[in-house]
Amino acid sequence: MAGRGRVSVCSATVVMLTHVGCADAQVYLLVIGLQSLHAFARYITRRCSSKALIGATVLMQAFKIEPFKHPITMDPNYADKTWRILESAILEIHNQNASGLSFEELYRNAYNMVLHKFGDRLYHGVASVLRSHLGGIAARIEATQGLPFLKELKQCWDDHIKSTQMIRDILMYMDRTYVTQQHKTPVFQLGLDLWREQVVRQPQIHQRMLSIIGDMVAKERAGEIVDRALIRATTQMLMDLGKPTYEEEFERHFLAAAADFYAKEAQEFLTTCNAPDYMCKAEKRLAEEVERVKNYLDESTEPKITRVAEQELIAVQMKALVEMEGSGLILLLVDDAYDDLARMYTLFKRVDGGLPLLRLVMGAHIKEEGRQLVNDPEKTKDPVEFVSRLLDMRDKYENTISRAFNEDKTFRNTLNQSFEAFINQQQRSPEFISLFIDDRLRKGVKGANEGDMDVMLDKVMALFRYLQEKDVFEKYYKQHLAKRLLSGRTVSDDAERNMLVKLKTECGYQFTSKLESMFTDIRTSRDMMADFKAKLAQTGQEVPLDLSVQVLTTGSWPTQSSAKCVLPSQLDAACEVFKKYYTDTHSGRRLSWQTNMGTADLKAMFQGGKEKHELTVSTYQMVILLLFNDAEQLSYREIAEATEITAPDLKRSLQSLACAKGKNVLRKEPMSKEVEETDMFSFNDTFTSKLYKIKIGTISAQKEGEQEKLETRHKVEEDRKPQIEAAIVRIMKARKRLDHNAVVSEVTRQLAARFLPNPAVIKKRIESLIEREFLERDPNDRKVYVYLA
Repeated sequence: MAGRGRVSVCSATVVMLTHVGCADAQVYLLVIGLQSLHAFARYITRRCSSKALIGATVLMQAFKIEPFKHPITMDPNYADKTWRILESAILEIHNQNASGLSFEELYRNAYNMVLHKFGDRLYHGVASVLRSHLGGIAARIEATQGLPFLKELKQCWDDHIKSTQMIRDILMYMDRTYVTQQHKTPVFQLGLDLWREQVVRQPQIHQRMLSIIGDMVAKERAGEIVDRALIRATTQMLMDLGKPTYEEEFERHFLAAAADFYAKEAQEFLTTCNAPDYMCKAEKRLAEEVERVKNYLDESTEPKITRVAEQELIAVQMKALVEMEGSGLILLLVDDAYDDLARMYTLFKRVDGGLPLLRLVMGAHIKEEGRQLVNDPEKTKDPVEFVSRLLDMRDKYENTISRAFNEDKTFRNTLNQSFEAFINQQQRSPEFISLFIDDRLRKGVKGANEGDMDVMLDKVMALFRYLQEKDVFEKYYKQHLAKRLLSGRTVSDDAERNMLVKLKTECGYQFTSKLESMFTDIRTSRDMMADFKAKLAQTGQEVPLDLSVQVLTTGSWPTQSSAKCVLPSQLDAACEVFKKYYTDTHSGRRLSWQTNMGTADLKAMFQGGKEKHELTVSTYQMVILLLFNDAEQLSYREIAEATEITAPDLKRSLQSLACAKGKNVLRKEPMSKEVEETDMFSFNDTFTSKLYKIKIGTISAQKEGEQEKLETRHKVEEDRKPQIEAAIVRIMKARKRLDHNAVVSEVTRQLAARFLPNPAVIKKRIESLIEREFLERDPNDRKVYVYLA
């Protein structure tokens, strides 16, 4: 029995069990005492089946083991001799002469050294040999210059890995026992650590390695072909030494060099390229870096080098790119350069603050472009053309967002905010949008079908959403809808109802309830006129002209309480007949004639009766023209006295009859575009036209004058008062107590869907509610209001 010292067992019994069918055959056991022998027998019985025990032969022989008579001594030079053998073998392995070595013998020597407690000597001896060997390797590598340097480094590394693996195999027992127990570094890892310390971190080698790889990368960036496999082998060596080694000894320096390179290149690009070319080159560089990582760098480097390139090429220069004169973002937007805009969006999306900068510049540009449009008197002369320009402008930027900005919702929000900002700078935007809808629903769009009309209305509704004063739009839309319904001039009932559905969806039932009742009145009036004419036929009563009356519900239509006009006797008589029929049919109701909303068809003769025409005119124009059946010439004042038409309506009617080219059935003296109170008018007997039916519209009726605009604004402000008061009462009823600022804020929020109330107006309505005892001030704090039940 090998070992240091004596065996302490005085006597024992050795049992040999032989049995062919038992898995424990030929097991030698050293048993202490008879009791253990019995235990072993029981164990064997359990392990072997009863069938297997049949025919088994158990041979027992008793032996006595006696202590050594003389103590065993070990060669005092055992460790040195064994180490010299192992040291020589390690050197041979390093010299690539391992073919003549007996690895079994070397393993046994190493095993015995560890077993005899010489593990420390063995471990430190191996470390010393490796350190010494690597010192020579480092000197050899350092002596190599240029590109062969990396090749030498690769060759030495490959040899070192192969040698270290062999040494590890020889010292495997030491790794399992001594290294584990003493918490030492395993042999193979020790070889890697020493290579890192002795070779990679040797200043000259490290610096030359970085310099050569840096030069190769620079050449590749310049378009030259380099030995990628050699770079890959070097970076893989660093990764094999551990990721921290790769990052500290190479990646950190590589990224710093890349940052310097791209900072300089960015400045060069800015001075030699326009914005689209710069972005193409930046995009190419970013793709190259990704490809470079795939070719010879660790994959963990990709996000880092990408960030470096993005920072230097995009983040640092993005403001200069966006504002670049002659090719920046604004010019790209103006020119609809979708490809370049898409590239800018993609690149700027990669860096912090990139997209917010694009949105900021785009929003400012849209606001400025819109501001110039809404503040240009020439472009706001024609409301229909003005709104068409707005729609074209919005379509342009919608296409940009769809085709270049990947349908980015944040950019669409910027577009909406910008439009809302400048559209509401033009006070007449609600009126102009309503006039545009009126024009399209009266005339239609040439070559457009119902689907096209629906698309057009959707686009107009987008402009409508930007309006802060939707109640003003409602006021104008009601007026224009009334004219279309009463004159029967609408492109289709389906289009009208489609527009009504869109308004109802956007603003709710309350917004369109009166508009819907207008359609109801028109249907009811048709049925009423049919019944009226049937009763006339039954009674045999005759009316001097073909009368068509439309009965409108007060409050649903934009009627004028003071619409005065002296009607011709034959028309007045017909009106009286209908009035009697209506009061007989609907007792308790009262009719009020709205002559400003009617139309008439007249037959007129010119050139001494040789030329006849049918004129479609307004009620006011009809009244004026019939005066010239009894007079050759009339002054403005005489016409005003005879008709009692209000001055603005009279001037517009005369202007359309005397000044409209091709429709001037009256002559005006002196000739001018405007009607003055001193003008004289006469029938134009020389009037001629190729058309038999001629419609004479009312000039300037399309857009309100200043006086009418003020009147409409006053009506809107009056209509807002009860809405503001209702909102205040709702809020106070729910909250019971609120301070002034909270009330103003909540009222503004609730009414924002229809209009933005003025805080001063809200304050006045609160005062009115206090006077009427809906609210009261808190005695201790006059800024706090209390609801009175």
